[in-house]
Amino acid sequence: MGLRERLFGAAKAATPSTDDLFDEAFLARLELLQVIARRLFRGRQRAERKTRKVGSGIEFADHRPYSPGDDIRNLDWTVYVRLRRTLIRLFEEDEDLPIRVVVDVSDSMCLRGGAKLRYAQQVGAALAYVGLANLDRVGLTCMSQSTHVTLPAIRGKGRIFRVFDFLRGAQTGGATDIRAGCTRVAAQSNQPGLTIVLSDFYDLEGAFEGLNMLRFRKHEPVAIQIIDPTEADPTGSGLRGDVKLLDCEGGTERDVTLSPRALSAYAEAHERFCAQLQTNCRTRGIGYIRADIDVPFDDLVLRLFRQGGILR
Repeated sequence: MGLRERLFGAAKAATPSTDDLFDEAFLARLELLQVIARRLFRGRQRAERKTRKVGSGIEFADHRPYSPGDDIRNLDWTVYVRLRRTLIRLFEEDEDLPIRVVVDVSDSMCLRGGAKLRYAQQVGAALAYVGLANLDRVGLTCMSQSTHVTLPAIRGKGRIFRVFDFLRGAQTGGATDIRAGCTRVAAQSNQPGLTIVLSDFYDLEGAFEGLNMLRFRKHEPVAIQIIDPTEADPTGSGLRGDVKLLDCEGGTERDVTLSPRALSAYAEAHERFCAQLQTNCRTRGIGYIRADIDVPFDDLVLRLFRQGGILR
């Protein structure tokens, strides 16, 4: 096969195989993550996220003036005796944090045998498993310009197989459309929570608008950018000479001459693209993690935990 055909073929998105996506070895690695999660969440009997409400919590948060109809059991009698003021004690009530894992299934994620998509699916499943093991409510969405399917929020570690089935069965393909996908996720979510978006984000303007929409709707968005090192820096790929490049999502073709200098310029442009995404996320208070597919998925999740990452 000639160079032109090799590059042309590599540009086409293919439906990735999911036969061994969640095999026995994957399950064993999830069990290890559960052990580490238990250490991190030691002492928690159910999902605990602090919210300032008058509730059944035991940790004091604040006072507010008494209003007719308030439960007198929450009156702070000590304050009343000392200051003759009727104040209600507010407690930090334990509450679950809804978690939504959003996976980009567009054509650009399916290149090179779907390596980026497989990695995103495994990271998404691992994060869902940790959330389910800690009794959080976890939902999933797979999105592209032509696909938007949702698994409603579930709870309990045993439901992880529903996550596997959902990720295996989701249709892949279509153009990247982060803005439309995140807008639908925000509209579908009755209760804002932690929303983790796994994508290559090859839709920079749409990515900013989509993540900002989640933030505007009171979600806590986190962008995990899935990076294929060969795609990001093809200088060592052996590609040289006159080739035809095909846009896997737009379908347009372009004849180019690939030289070491041109490949190096592409790698630098790709790095600037990633840096711009990271900078824009961080200046807006949006979590950003760069995820190299050569790093085992569980190593990435463990790094997030050690850094006080996205599940806390």
